[in-house]
Amino acid sequence: MTAISKGANIPVATAVVRVALSWTSGPGVPDADVSALLLGEHGKVRGDDDFVFYNQPRHRSGAVTHDGKSTTASTVSDALLVDLRTVEPAVTTVVIAGSADGGPFGKVPGLTLTVSDDTGQRLAVFEIADATTETAFVFGELYRRAGGWKFRAVGQGYASGLAGLATDYGISVGDDPARTEPPVVRPPERPAWPPRPPDTPQPALQPSPLPPFPNVPSPFRS
Repeated sequence: MTAISKGANIPVATAVVRVALSWTSGPGVPDADVSALLLGEHGKVRGDDDFVFYNQPRHRSGAVTHDGKSTTASTVSDALLVDLRTVEPAVTTVVIAGSADGGPFGKVPGLTLTVSDDTGQRLAVFEIADATTETAFVFGELYRRAGGWKFRAVGQGYASGLAGLATDYGISVGDDPARTEPPVVRPPERPAWPPRPPDTPQPALQPSPLPPFPNVPSPFRS
């Protein structure tokens, strides 16, 4: 097992990787959820399907799966399984991210990211000790290098939450046109003037303008 710090990287030789975010639970401690974003060569997702989390727990390629939460004593873990053999060639990076619910990550004690192989052997442990007001985090990333894979510890927080993080990587957030376009307001139709009964024939045109109707009040004045 290798303890790594922010910015460090290690080679990953195993085919299947389990990445688990763990923390110490207790009264007043926010809950956390781990997620993954599959990025192309330009550092963006190809579509919203490239975002794997608890409500979309499996990527269409089968390469990334949300493995769910488990609790041992006071330690809670939320994990992802990444099968590097089935990651599509167009995907260059699998970002390991997460969000906090009920408070910022600065209130989550014992925050740790553990990378293991498919036998449970730990490959790397990254302790996140500098979280403050962030409610979303990029903890690390698996990325292609020289025909193989590596893992890098990132530790970048987002005070703007998961929406801000997802937007940075190309996820569409709140793009429903019905919510963003204001309604069309049409002015009321003005009544014909002067009003006439529906069956009254139209008078013949006069050679000069008709005189005003001084005794008829205007409907446009109060």
